[in-house]
Amino acid sequence: MKQRLNWFDIVNGIILLGVVFLCLYPFIYMIAVSLSDDIYILKGEVWFWPKGFTLEAYKYVMADGRIFTGYKNTFIYVTLGTAVSLLLTALGAYALSKPKMVFRKSLMLMIVFTMFFGGGMIPTFLVVRELGLVNTIWAMILPGAISTWNLLIMRTFFAGIPSELEESGKIDGLSEIGIFFRIVLPLSKAVLATIGLYYAVGIWNNFMGPLLYLRNQELFPLQVILRNIVLSGQLSGSEGPTEIVVIEEAIKFATILVSTLPILIIYPFIQKYFVKGALIGSVKG
Repeated sequence: MKQRLNWFDIVNGIILLGVVFLCLYPFIYMIAVSLSDDIYILKGEVWFWPKGFTLEAYKYVMADGRIFTGYKNTFIYVTLGTAVSLLLTALGAYALSKPKMVFRKSLMLMIVFTMFFGGGMIPTFLVVRELGLVNTIWAMILPGAISTWNLLIMRTFFAGIPSELEESGKIDGLSEIGIFFRIVLPLSKAVLATIGLYYAVGIWNNFMGPLLYLRNQELFPLQVILRNIVLSGQLSGSEGPTEIVVIEEAIKFATILVSTLPILIIYPFIQKYFVKGALIGSVKG
């Protein structure tokens, strides 16, 4: 028996393909322009495919020392910041997942309160300044070390771990810290990978934090350097004003792609944990 044609599925598929195309086209356009010869870019003839294939824009980008400085700083911030955020979030979530914790409900109310109300940018800056964190790498890590939303997801995940596992650990002589590191964390790879990705992407894309807290250009992350390059339209490795004008658009797009590529490469390796960790942490509890 032939399956009847489902017009809803066809129309839905066409709409979704259109949405996918609209989401991907900016990346396709940037790739095409960054790989095209300058004469075709000036004529406005590059739309989908590169014309006059060339890697000149990427050579200009990689010749600028600021790019490598930004990459180095960003990798430091992402690696250290994600590790600190995961540790603090996991410790807080594990404690809050225990029904016997003293003042648990009161603490949860105060934590949830911060999701809707905050001190604002200026009070936060004043606190960071008084702590002596301005113009240090810790200004990029500590002020946003714990996300309330991520804390709640992880708390719900930990609350779903069978209590029998923890009781068996206590019988074997483990303390609460021992149970946390030797039993709970090994069972939480999915949620740790998911929350870790959230934190890593947030730190990688952090833009306002460096503008507020950093003064030394040697500490600038990639996003601030990218912003400076895009606004100025020039690189320190460029050789002359004529070349800068000709390939300005290609330089901008090549810089954006260079800064985006690492996070796009990492995502597929974590994707298998992503949906599982997010759903488990949000459905239970």
